Amino acid sequence: MEQTSNKFKRTTVTSALPYANGPVHIGHLAGVYIPADIYVRYLRMKGEDVVFIGGSDEHGVPITIKARNEGISPQQVVDKYHNIIKKSFEEFGISFDIYSRTSSKTHHETASEFFKTLYDKGEFIVKTSEQLYDEVEKQFLADRYVTGTCPHCNNDKAYGDQCEKCGTSLNATDLINPRSALSGNVPVMKETKHWYLPLDKYENRLKQWILEEHKEWKPNVYGQCKSWIDQGLQPRAVTRDLYWGVKVPVEGAEGKVLYVWFDAPIGYISATKEWAEKKNSEFRRFDSAQHKSQNSEKYVNWETYWKSKDTRLIHFIGKDNIVFHCIIFPAMLHAEGSYILPDNVPANEFLNLEGDKISTSRNWAVWLHEYLIDFKGKQDVLRYVLTANAPETKDNDFTWKDFQTKNNSELVAILGNFVNRSLVLTQKYFDGKVPELNDLTDTDKQTIADIAVFPQKIASALDVFKFREALSEVMNLARLGNKYLADSEPWKLFATNPERVKTILNISLQICANLAIVMEPFLPFSSATLKKMLQFDVNNWAAAGSSTILAPGSKLNTGEMLFEKIEDDAIVAQVEKLNNTKEQNAMTETSVAPAKPDITYEDFAKLDIRTGTILTAERVPKTDKLLKLTVDTGIDQRTVVSGIAANYDPEKIIGQKVTILVNLQPKMLRGIQSQGMILMAENSKGELCFVQQEKDFENGAMVK
Repeated sequence: MEQTSNKFKRTTVTSALPYANGPVHIGHLAGVYIPADIYVRYLRMKGEDVVFIGGSDEHGVPITIKARNEGISPQQVVDKYHNIIKKSFEEFGISFDIYSRTSSKTHHETASEFFKTLYDKGEFIVKTSEQLYDEVEKQFLADRYVTGTCPHCNNDKAYGDQCEKCGTSLNATDLINPRSALSGNVPVMKETKHWYLPLDKYENRLKQWILEEHKEWKPNVYGQCKSWIDQGLQPRAVTRDLYWGVKVPVEGAEGKVLYVWFDAPIGYISATKEWAEKKNSEFRRFDSAQHKSQNSEKYVNWETYWKSKDTRLIHFIGKDNIVFHCIIFPAMLHAEGSYILPDNVPANEFLNLEGDKISTSRNWAVWLHEYLIDFKGKQDVLRYVLTANAPETKDNDFTWKDFQTKNNSELVAILGNFVNRSLVLTQKYFDGKVPELNDLTDTDKQTIADIAVFPQKIASALDVFKFREALSEVMNLARLGNKYLADSEPWKLFATNPERVKTILNISLQICANLAIVMEPFLPFSSATLKKMLQFDVNNWAAAGSSTILAPGSKLNTGEMLFEKIEDDAIVAQVEKLNNTKEQNAMTETSVAPAKPDITYEDFAKLDIRTGTILTAERVPKTDKLLKLTVDTGIDQRTVVSGIAANYDPEKIIGQKVTILVNLQPKMLRGIQSQGMILMAENSKGELCFVQQEKDFENGAMVK
């Protein structure tokens, strides 16, 4: 991959907008924000023109649900979490040029203008469809406002957009026995009109642009895009019936807002506008104070960072956002016509916590704002561990024991130990002044040669978004220093050969100076501390690799420990916190589900439930949950798709007596028509068992 300076004049870097209905956790940091910050800091050190855009995503149904549950307004919800997130990022050293929010006036204006441009160009299609409507609340129900039974696994607490038990994506109309989460009533179908972006119209262009022109993208990104495109793209609604969000700026759209997936990525653009205006206001104030005429050359134009062909656009996201940033947002930009498309989208996989998937709803997470309190001053430790364990090609796991080990055995024992010994020995033998070089041995010459290659090794990895590899090379430079110092043993030589010790400590200090430069993108706080100790302020990547950064005779400050050991009690406290969360979740999960709303006898009489026998069973290809069953119902033999594969092996349930709902409307599931539903009992642990008769009744006996 070509370096930015060879091909582009500037780079616009965006990071996924965190959703403002909760704080940021380590999964977000490892997947998005730390790699983005490392990359931006690296480009700045190379002297490149780069703008780093961030902000809070503040629209959408989950925020309205949280507001409703807490008895406050959506604006109060987003204000609370936007401030928590913004403060946490600042303290953690995520160096945004601007951190904005999608509830801002500028964003609403920008998103409305973007929609109106596409609308005026005729890029949308209009569809009238039937959607679920709550007659009591007098409003259409967004998918998250509908609950019911999952048709795949029979979970009766599934949402209208996804079943959180089996992970299947759903439409609200897929649910069995849907209920409004607002009133608890059964919703009705009612017509509504919405505007759609015809993704199929751009399918060929996207296929060429991604599959042919961007084969260098990470395999996980390229593969997910190819899968989506191969399945065929479909029109996607850009508006929805909701009161919270960017109002749809056309007639006949009362009570509708832009879908959050449409307005959120436009937040990158609106934030860039705000950044440019802020920069230009600062220039104007400075010129006014200096009584200077305005110099137009230094003023920034936001459009240059989004529309100029010599600008490189990079999106840092997690894998759950790949489709939006690689297919949908580029389709929007292409439809508008004046914007550049992303040059790369280096998405990461997911980070797990102590062997379990991070879950905000279960509070199974390490929250950044809490970490910053519990481990005050140790931002770089978390930055180091999360980069070293970054889920770049596959899901990875964070454990508190590994966190402690990496700090104590690597940051303290390797990097910190080398720096400390170099400065302490210089203070002891040469009054804290950089000694001069004398005659070089072959070992000295080889060490100096080795120093020179590390910056390029690190840069080569960063240029292709391999942050784990780049960080390992930083640590290898520290290992080089440790070995050189240990092998040279200056503490044994000083009494008999102080001139030799001068050379050893000069080279050691030059390694320290190189470390201070190359570790800055990864460990900015420790880099600043080390530069202060070395009494130099070089922030230029080109200076790295030199063995003459520190001039002989330069006075050093007193050395201090860059890192300190983390004791067992601090780790035990964090593990106990997670164990308490696990116990609380277990108590919640073991509680019996509340009774559903009453139904009439006539409602029950409509159900035709019969005894049956499973004749054949096989797994549905490319699924983890589904079995294809042939069931003898006494009245016929029929196919039923059931979400029980995680609980039962297909070969072991042939001949199993079952209870089956036979008059359930047939439904296509993974290309198979399912005609009925096997009734299962589920306990609080999610375990299933068949509902079967006491006696061996013939198939077809009715349940009354």
